[in-house]
Amino acid sequence: VQLVQSEGGSVQVGGSLNLSCIASGAVYSYNCMIWFRGEGKEREGVAMIATDVGATYAEAVKGRFTVSKDVVKSTLYLQMDSLKSEDSAMYYCAATDKTCDYWLLELPNAMDFWGQGSLVTISS
Repeated sequence: VQLVQSEGGSVQVGGSLNLSCIASGAVYSYNCMIWFRGEGKEREGVAMIATDVGATYAEAVKGRFTVSKDVVKSTLYLQMDSLKSEDSAMYYCAATDKTCDYWLLELPNAMDFWGQGSLVTISS
């Protein structure tokens, strides 16, 4: 299994960026896919999408970020709008066969597969 992410980018506060994550297997084969950001103990889940239910977002990004997936292209997306300086981070897509649950946003070690990361820089 391989998750290949798009390059990140740099925008000003208030701008938008879209990240993508192409899965070597069909995205619908993973019960749960999540976008994380940060490194080590600071890594946090920001958006989660399940196979058969809607998306879930961390409070910090709710209303600004949108996670989606294209089954035909086997690709996961993260649309980020109204970006803030505190959104600057390395972003990672991750997948697991576990059932999506909010606690997965807080336990990155529970994920099974990871992308290589996309650096997002927001400048004021």
